[in-house]
Amino acid sequence: MDILIRKRDGRLEKLNVEKTKRMINMACEGIEGCDPIELELDSCIQFREEMTTAEIQKILIQTAIGKVIQTKANEFGGSTKVTHSNWQYVAARLLLFDLYKEAKKNRGYDHFGYGSYLELIYKLEEKGLYGKYLLTEYTKEDILELAEYIKPERDYLFNYEGVKLLVDRYLIRGFGKEVLELPQERFMTIAMHLAIPEKENKVHYAKKFYDLLSQLKMTVATPTLGNAGTPTYQLSSCFISTVGDNLWSIYDTNQKFAQVSKHGGGMGIYLGKIRALNSEIRGYKNASGGVIPWVRLYNDTAVAVDQLGKRKGGATVTLDIWHQDVYDFLDLKTNNGDDRRKAHDLFTALSIPDLFMQRLEKRQKWSLFDPYSVHKLMGYYLEDAFDDVEDKAFTRKYVECENNPMLPRVEVDALDIMKKILKSAVETGTPFIFFRDTVNKYNANKHAGMIYASNLCHEITQNTSESIFVNEEIVGDGRREIRSTITPGDMVVCNLNSINLGKTELEELQETVPLQIRMLDNVVSLNDLPVAEAKLTSDKYRAIGLGTSGYHHYLVKKNIMWESQEHLEVADTLFEEIAYQAIKGSMELAKEKGAYSEFEGSEWHTGAYFERRGYTSSRWLKLKEDVKKYGVRNGYIMAIAPTGSTSNIGNTTAGIDPIFKKFFIEEKKGSFTPKTAPDLSVENFWTYKEAHTIDQQWSIKACGVRQKHIDQAQSFNLYITPEIKAKDILEMYMETWRQGVKTIYYIRNQSLEMDECTSCSS
Repeated sequence: MDILIRKRDGRLEKLNVEKTKRMINMACEGIEGCDPIELELDSCIQFREEMTTAEIQKILIQTAIGKVIQTKANEFGGSTKVTHSNWQYVAARLLLFDLYKEAKKNRGYDHFGYGSYLELIYKLEEKGLYGKYLLTEYTKEDILELAEYIKPERDYLFNYEGVKLLVDRYLIRGFGKEVLELPQERFMTIAMHLAIPEKENKVHYAKKFYDLLSQLKMTVATPTLGNAGTPTYQLSSCFISTVGDNLWSIYDTNQKFAQVSKHGGGMGIYLGKIRALNSEIRGYKNASGGVIPWVRLYNDTAVAVDQLGKRKGGATVTLDIWHQDVYDFLDLKTNNGDDRRKAHDLFTALSIPDLFMQRLEKRQKWSLFDPYSVHKLMGYYLEDAFDDVEDKAFTRKYVECENNPMLPRVEVDALDIMKKILKSAVETGTPFIFFRDTVNKYNANKHAGMIYASNLCHEITQNTSESIFVNEEIVGDGRREIRSTITPGDMVVCNLNSINLGKTELEELQETVPLQIRMLDNVVSLNDLPVAEAKLTSDKYRAIGLGTSGYHHYLVKKNIMWESQEHLEVADTLFEEIAYQAIKGSMELAKEKGAYSEFEGSEWHTGAYFERRGYTSSRWLKLKEDVKKYGVRNGYIMAIAPTGSTSNIGNTTAGIDPIFKKFFIEEKKGSFTPKTAPDLSVENFWTYKEAHTIDQQWSIKACGVRQKHIDQAQSFNLYITPEIKAKDILEMYMETWRQGVKTIYYIRNQSLEMDECTSCSS
């Protein structure tokens, strides 16, 4: 008796086993070590009446996934060994085949694979899922030319984890979650959107951008990946805002945070200007509740504005280590104490000056102040000063404050605060660390402002300042209107993408990096930002953040051990080349389109940027002169984001991190995803050393080497084991500061699970 199988369109059809075999053969074709007969036998499909084709496909996918990792005693001392890691590509193809069939059904074409890209654009624009601008900026002929350029075979570059992530999070679906867009169409739509500012050359650049994306040589930021081509295209990852010491500023920042979170962005919030607990208000003594109640306000906003129920908002709140509320601040995420003074849904960061680290090293005293009292008695804002190379303004003013007997202060041991930091770091992974003097000392735009804090993932370091409320008045002739006047401050916007070092050779950087700089600069031009101050700041500095993913992947491909001098030498060569090509690319854009508005007087303009980094070779001297003559398009250029999620799409390692484990199975919502180190083999098994087994001093040294070539910062994690001693963690902090590293992101304890910032992933 014939078994009837239910097709995706609802029709019943006689079971044709040969069709299933053909699909298995297609999935295994050309993939080393993957026998289609083995997959067919292992799947053990029990066909039954009215079984759906989708069920059959799911069984095959799960079988392929199950074959990725097999556990057995082997030559590596009885460890788990990846014996069939190429099955992840078979599983990816099977998932893609499933996707093709769904798209075929939902879009109404009659062949397997990709349909008409032009018709897809018409369809999604009509549904309100694509923006109208694609059809107004590109002619029908342009789109047909670009459709012809799409390379469906590049779908086969994905492993299972990468294609599943792309399908689950980023491909445009219908309102009923039905599959409409396919992977190469997503890449082409991003490329088309980001090429719009190129005017008559937009088709040319759309092809160039598409090639980088589809060959997995780069990744864009999560908001760009998901929002490009859509009607509301907020393309940026993170924002940074400075809060003033007044109710209007506190609640204005809360409103900005809500808007940013609504559109999928993360937020960095600097709180150092807010008066401390028991400070006076309008002459009333002990009236202030301090910083903590306002942190709670932002925490509640993070929970409430949850991005259409997808995930809660993300923010890092930063406080200076000399602020009198610092002890309460360090308790915000711990599990002991009054829960009414906790903020478990935010991340904390400390702004630390060189003076604190120097006193900590000497085991000296440290003074805590109320910023309001400092300004009232001393006439200046202590947080507005920093120690530059020659002018140690912060140290001078801080000591003045200590020596004023009229100024209230709390004296503590510097080591006592550090013990509190270490306790919180081991328990929660936070606070993140922001070395404020190092950051500002190497700020190329210190002529135009100051950097108070970083973003959620601590790779962005750009000038920030608070917005000032001027007045609110009723206006209008006959028609009643209320008009508010605000003097805008600098609200930072993070525009990110990353070079996939695992897929890129050193000699390719001269071609790929300038294209990525152009893409990022176009994000600045195109961005539909949710906050007006952010748009003004973005236009002012045209700041971007070119980063990297696949750093460990790159080292392993070169057969370089993490704990080696060779690693440091390669890091120096690699990141100097990236920096050179990035600055040159921005200079060429300035020659073509004009320099950013604050260029004159910057360290780019004066040449100090190049001099303080020791760039003295002939090519660097030539670039220095070209920059002085033509400018740079972007006031900030490089920043290394964590790329925790998008590196999976690129089938490479995350950011600058070593691998967490060589391989493991991740379970989410009942589904299992195999995770293996990229290109893992018997030959490189020992070269891939896992993060928690690495001597962190080598990671710190490498971070210091890279930092010389990066004008902003790096999302830099330190990895610890449960048995580590406090003095060893303290030495990690000290050495990170000594090496000139600007920020520390997580302290990653093996026993802790950390929330990744998906916004900053690029």
